[in-house]
Amino acid sequence: MQTAGYNVGVMTNDAAALVLEFCLAFGRGAAPNELVEYFADDAVYHNMPVDPAVGREAILGLLNMFVTPAERVEFRVRNIVANGDVVLTERVDVFVLPNATIELPVMGTFEVKGGKIVAWRDYFDLNQYMSQLQGASA
Repeated sequence: MQTAGYNVGVMTNDAAALVLEFCLAFGRGAAPNELVEYFADDAVYHNMPVDPAVGREAILGLLNMFVTPAERVEFRVRNIVANGDVVLTERVDVFVLPNATIELPVMGTFEVKGGKIVAWRDYFDLNQYMSQLQGASA
C-alpha cells in the first residue's frame, strides 16, 4: 500500500514498516485496544514530560486518555528512518477535539523486537500542547 510516499506493509516484520503501520493506524481510527496490540507485554511508552507507562495495561491507559476524548487522531509522519530495530519518526500529531484541532510537532523513538514495539519515547513541547488546548477552551 502506498501512503504519503511510504511503502507500507511490504514486510510487516521490518521495524520501520511496523512503526509506520502503527502511526497510520491512528488516522484510520484504530481504537486504543487495537493500538496496544502493536506492543510487547513488557513494553515501555514514555512521553518525556510525564512518567513512563510500563506494560500493555499502562500503555492502554495512556492511549485511552489521549485518543478517546478526541473525535479523531492522526499521526502525520514527515520523516522516518531506521537503524536496525531502532526507528525514528518526525511527526505532526493531530488531535481533533470538539472545540479545536491541536497540531503538535513530535520526535519519536521506537525500539522493535520480535515484531512488537518494546519501547516508544516521544519528545515534544508540552507548553505548545497546553497553549493550544487552553486556546481551544477560551
